[in-house]
Amino acid sequence: MTALSVADRLDLADLVDRYAALVDDRDHDALGALFTPDAVLRQPRPPKQMDPVDEVVGRAAIAGNFARLDGLRATQHAVVGKVFTAGSDGAASGRIACIAHHVSVSDDRSVDHAWHLTYEDVYRRTDGVWQIAARTLRLGWIEKRTVGAVRAP
Repeated sequence: MTALSVADRLDLADLVDRYAALVDDRDHDALGALFTPDAVLRQPRPPKQMDPVDEVVGRAAIAGNFARLDGLRATQHAVVGKVFTAGSDGAASGRIACIAHHVSVSDDRSVDHAWHLTYEDVYRRTDGVWQIAARTLRLGWIEKRTVGAVRAP
C-alpha cells in the first residue's frame, strides 16, 4: 500500500463533492458516471430500517435509484468531513461525513428530514479517473423540522 498523492486526495475530494452537488441538482446521468460500471450502493430504508438493507448494483441501476428523490421539494448534501486511505492494487477508501437534508411538503408545510450519515467508500481509478466502486450509507440519526420557503432545484 502506497500513500495517496496530494493530486489523488484532491481528485477524490472533488469526486465526493461532485456526488453531493449532482444529487442535489437531480442530474442522474452525470451522477451515474461517477460510479464504476460494476459499482455497488448499499443503503437503508429509514425511518424503520437504519442499517443498509438495499443493495443496488451497476452504474445504470444506481443512477435510476436516485430518481426516488425527484418527489422531494429539495435536497442539500453538506459534506462535513473526508478521510481518504490508500488501498491495495491502486484502490482507495474513504470515510465521508455528511448531513443530507431532504425537504418534503406535507399539509402545505415544508418539512426537512436531516440525515446525519457516513459514507464508507471504495474508489477505483478507471482510465486515469477516480470513480466510486462501492458506497455504503451508514445512517446515524434523523432530525425532523418544519422549514420556511423552499426553492425547488
